[in-house]
Amino acid sequence: MTATDTTRAVAPEHGTLAKAADENFPVAPFFLPRAWRTDLMAVYGFARLVDDIGDGDLAPGGADARLLGVPEDRADDRLLMLDAFEADLRRVFDASDGPPRHPLLRGLVPTVRRRALTPEPFLGLIAANRQDQLVARYETYDDLLAYCELSANPVGRLVLAVTGTSTPERIRRSDEICTALQIVEHLQDVAEDLGRDRIYLPAEDMKRFHVQETDLAAPTANASVRALIAYESGRARDLLNEGAPLVGSVHGRLRLLLAGFVAGGRAALRAIAAADHDVLPGPPKAGKVHLLREAGVVLRGEG
Repeated sequence: MTATDTTRAVAPEHGTLAKAADENFPVAPFFLPRAWRTDLMAVYGFARLVDDIGDGDLAPGGADARLLGVPEDRADDRLLMLDAFEADLRRVFDASDGPPRHPLLRGLVPTVRRRALTPEPFLGLIAANRQDQLVARYETYDDLLAYCELSANPVGRLVLAVTGTSTPERIRRSDEICTALQIVEHLQDVAEDLGRDRIYLPAEDMKRFHVQETDLAAPTANASVRALIAYESGRARDLLNEGAPLVGSVHGRLRLLLAGFVAGGRAALRAIAAADHDVLPGPPKAGKVHLLREAGVVLRGEG
């Protein structure tokens, strides 16, 4: 392998992992044990890369395509890239076809072995991104929940698996939190998603509140859009409240991490409300003071 080839192989890995600093929620905060941080970053690398493939946000130059064995002239074919990525993921769990080709997936192998992780959560995240290429609108809230089952819930399940705290009840609570956080993100990103020709607001709810797609393309939200965003915010808040007992079911540093997730969702919802539910100019963001205040409420079990 030449020096140029080595740069091509390493650069995508570093570029993808560097995005952790820009996420809404801490991926592997400093207060966690080092072993947990290592494994959570390995899982994050997978999740971030599959999202980048699905969103067409890969680094220019085609390095990821070459690593996955996709011809450079087809690197923009997201479904083909997702298929190749899934094939490489399967090498993580079955090396009979050789080790994974992508460095992020090679880095995932020790984590999978240490934590006895199964393929299902990873396959769910790939399926969600595949669905994004085929489905741009959701008719009902149940349809959206089914999408969140693929796009969000696997992340929480992986956190529980990495930390060795999975139980059926905790998984149920985690699913509620993760679905809520996904809905909150969709509410924050209505304008951005529309730019990708995606709408995650259920069509039946848009009809109920007399919201047209053209209303979502306006610089600011009209009264109908604000009412719709308030309604969906309430649904997300209810899910967060249902899932919040997960925090009290664990101890130590994991409790701090999970409290941060719940607090982040609640703080984001407060920021949306503070903007009078007008998310169209850009995603309302919560400040650190509000986030810390919400975290304290969660840790005390007061909300």
